[in-house]
Amino acid sequence: MKPVLTLALARATFDVPFAEDLAQRAFAAADRTGLPTIGPRELLFDADSARAAIAGIDPASVSGVLLIQATFTDATMTVEIARAFAGTPIAIWAFPEPRLGGRLRLNAFCGLNLAAHALQRAGIAHGWLYALPEASHIVEFLRDLAVPNQARRSRQRLARPLDDTVKAAAERIDARLGGRRIGLIGEHPVGFDTCRYEPEALVALAGIAVAPIPLDETFARARAVPDTAIAARRLKAARDYEGLDSVDPAQLGRSLALHAALEDIARERGLDALAMRCWPETFTEFGCAVCGPLGMLTEAGTPCACEADVYGALTALLMQEAAGSPAWLVDIVDMDTASDTAVLWHCGSAPLSMRDPEAAARAQIHSNRRMPLLAEFPLKPGRITLARVSQARNRPLLVLGSGEVLRAPKSFTGTSAVVSLKGGIAPALATLVDEGIEHHLAITYGDQRDLLEAWAGHRGLPVLDLTA
Repeated sequence: MKPVLTLALARATFDVPFAEDLAQRAFAAADRTGLPTIGPRELLFDADSARAAIAGIDPASVSGVLLIQATFTDATMTVEIARAFAGTPIAIWAFPEPRLGGRLRLNAFCGLNLAAHALQRAGIAHGWLYALPEASHIVEFLRDLAVPNQARRSRQRLARPLDDTVKAAAERIDARLGGRRIGLIGEHPVGFDTCRYEPEALVALAGIAVAPIPLDETFARARAVPDTAIAARRLKAARDYEGLDSVDPAQLGRSLALHAALEDIARERGLDALAMRCWPETFTEFGCAVCGPLGMLTEAGTPCACEADVYGALTALLMQEAAGSPAWLVDIVDMDTASDTAVLWHCGSAPLSMRDPEAAARAQIHSNRRMPLLAEFPLKPGRITLARVSQARNRPLLVLGSGEVLRAPKSFTGTSAVVSLKGGIAPALATLVDEGIEHHLAITYGDQRDLLEAWAGHRGLPVLDLTA
């Protein structure tokens, strides 16, 4: 029997000891099946170590490739390895993590999301698993490595015909979107195919133009913000967030200066939404987090997308128009079939109006980079709509879903919500990964599905039901 090339991918900014423990448990689970494996058994943190791990291995000598997604990573090495072993079955195994109220230690599901999207767009079929190493179906998964999950039929469909009132409302939204401008500050991180965009396609899709703005220019504007403007924002933030005095004051000042600069740039250039490269440069070059300021701008009516996700900004702008209230871009970081709930999360960028009134909003530092300003609070209970103007499978479509935010203990630091999805977690999980949906979805409160679907029909976009 030919061995399976098994590699564990990770990023050093997450909880490395926890990831190492899970990876070793996964290797042990593979050993218990009797499946022969080759490859190093340590975590691979960068492209050089991953390339060294596959150097000299003849693709014909292995029966498959198993990538253990020990933490979040971008999709660069996943796609490179898949292409190096073209024609060999490939699968990705990501781990859930406990909801303990602390930092997001692995964020492995997001890594699986990015990988699935990138492989789909590259035309590479793959299998996948989202489970702990002790799960009962590991043996079946490993034996079926050669059977890609997304061999299933695509769930995309045409938009439903809706009544004239809804269609007219959707056409009004479309007319308001026409001519809007999204400010693109910096470029999306390498390996984030989920954030790719083409300017001409965006104009054709929604009549939206993109205004590129260099990241250095934004930093220069922030450095020139007067101390008086920073002080005024500090006073307001002290009213909005508890614990502001507990964060580093110099870093806080830089974060508030970025808020002022972004606000000025948006006003002066007539920008309706922002898509910003939020890491690593805001931390490594400017010395603060921009998560809190992005949430403040979203609350004030300029929806913001992190990681320079232009289609994410478009989605949030569309949903804000539909709902008449803020829309927030989230990661799905946990899908638990046992409790039939998911966790929607971001570092700390939720608009304040989404806060659960029974919980305080607290000033917080970034869980990995240890800098302010982030907001920390759970979202308020209520009905939500989820959506994404997506490029999955290299075709524009509208992803739609609905659910209910539940009042629950804090899952992770930052801003988050525990949600029950219509139709259940298991089918939504399968749809996300099988279809290669982007790792960012937008949410807003209320039931906006019909209005958004009517907009998709007006634009000729197919629809994918995440929570059918």
